[in-house]
Amino acid sequence: MAAPMFTVNTHRHDPYRTFKFQLLIDGRPVAGLKKMGALKKKTEAIKWRTGGDPSHERILPGGTSYDPITLEQGLTHDPVFEAWAALVNNVEGDAAMSLKNFRKDLVINVLNLQGQVAISYKILRAWVSEYQALPDLDSQAMNTVGIQTLTLQHEGWQRDTSVPEPAET
Repeated sequence: MAAPMFTVNTHRHDPYRTFKFQLLIDGRPVAGLKKMGALKKKTEAIKWRTGGDPSHERILPGGTSYDPITLEQGLTHDPVFEAWAALVNNVEGDAAMSLKNFRKDLVINVLNLQGQVAISYKILRAWVSEYQALPDLDSQAMNTVGIQTLTLQHEGWQRDTSVPEPAET
């Protein structure tokens, strides 16, 4: 018999869906967030052989790196993307930049179909490496939504294990 997927909602058999989520920056949900790239990490494999056993290769875990995260937001009056991107490279032309606030810890919440936080991850020390303020504008594309894009570098992520499985009704 398979292990239960849900401990609180034992009647549930379906995994969580990916269309209900929220991203918190500075403790506030981002308005109009359309899409977020996957949380992904890679650990380098280090191959080595011992001198007395040259016919067997061993593999050790090496350094771990985290892939950048891309965020897509519908064009709104929410300035969070633009304000954060401006912290990394000073837009006034001065070479100096503030090192105080350009890195941020973020929270990504996966919600169940009732809108309750089901799973939460903290993204550590993220900063903006690429920002697209406007998409291509096309007068022939009447049914297209304008999207801003933010690419984030970060130093890892961790699941918030204090978030319990919500009881569904």
